[in-house]
Amino acid sequence: MDKKSSKNKTSIKALSGGYAMAEALRQIHPDVMAVYPITPQTTIIETYAKFKADGLVETEIIQVESEHSAMSATIGACSAGARAVTASSSQGLLHMAETLPVVSGLGLPIVMCVSSRALSAPLNIHGEHGDVMAIRDFGWVQIFGEQAQDAYDNTIIALRLAEMAGVPVMPIMDGFHTSHTTERVEVLGDEIIQSFVGQFKPENALLDQKNPITIGTLALQNTYFDFKIDQEKAFLKVKTLYKKICAEYGKISGRKHSLFEEYKTKDADFVIVMMGATAGTAKDAVDVLRAKGKKVGLLKINLFRPFPYKEVGSALAHTKSIAVLDRAMAFGSFPPLYQDIVTSMQSAGSRKHDVASYIYGIGGRDTMQSHIISVFKDLEEGEVSNKIKYLT
Repeated sequence: MDKKSSKNKTSIKALSGGYAMAEALRQIHPDVMAVYPITPQTTIIETYAKFKADGLVETEIIQVESEHSAMSATIGACSAGARAVTASSSQGLLHMAETLPVVSGLGLPIVMCVSSRALSAPLNIHGEHGDVMAIRDFGWVQIFGEQAQDAYDNTIIALRLAEMAGVPVMPIMDGFHTSHTTERVEVLGDEIIQSFVGQFKPENALLDQKNPITIGTLALQNTYFDFKIDQEKAFLKVKTLYKKICAEYGKISGRKHSLFEEYKTKDADFVIVMMGATAGTAKDAVDVLRAKGKKVGLLKINLFRPFPYKEVGSALAHTKSIAVLDRAMAFGSFPPLYQDIVTSMQSAGSRKHDVASYIYGIGGRDTMQSHIISVFKDLEEGEVSNKIKYLT
């Protein structure tokens, strides 16, 4: 096989989630990547740095002194007209939190790959969703993945979505459970991906001297509110674009991506809703209970922000009761995904649904098939309360 034809062929590789994201970025070939290491994200940037050292990419890699600087450099590069990306996790996300609303407020199509991790204190380097939940309403699109294949696919989809919608996007995988687990990944040919994402053609760029612009202007009481309303209107268009891009990606990959995945929910009386890596364990539990004649199912959220309230409410309207499993704490409040599902069921409007809240996997705690089965047992026995339960 000649070199050119090999670039149009799908290959099967054994990749961890971190390596899969880096592989997708290699094929995207961004102009600039600002990097700062933090576990469990580091595998993404160190793998990409090796691609650069081996001459596989020409990306300008900027080694900075902090995550705040990483995002600041990415903002500058993207504002100048470059296709710019970065990656982060946990305390790193919080350190760059000051800059994240700047990105979304400016409408910069930056992609930041995230390996989600617990927040200190106490110090913990393992997976959960507490970091990305803390910044969920900063105007960034958030796409969750279950497996290394999703990490690869979602990175490519995220780049196309960011540049079509003019919004920043985070493809998110669970730290260690996905980022460091090696799985079978189908990698599309380089030319296929490059054709799919196309060339970056910014509408506005600071270095375009023929069309000068101002970025980061002052907006006072008479204009700031209007800017934010316009930002929200643009953000709400993301859902339609996401579905369109997923459909197009499905044609070249043969893989289906959607707002959410319905696993044996069509006739289910009892359904669990969750996001991320533990959905695989939940699917196994569903299969076990289905074999025993139980009508149970799983709804796995893929697009978390903007949240598909109407579609989720419609998909769950027929159920008897629902359990929402969050992998994040919300001290003094119900956790984020639970709140969104309750709102979704209100939008369904047909009748009142019993919705139970569970928290699992905090700080990387294992969630076993037996935990998931116990949740379904609670639903079947009517053990649905207004208190949060912990799967420890």
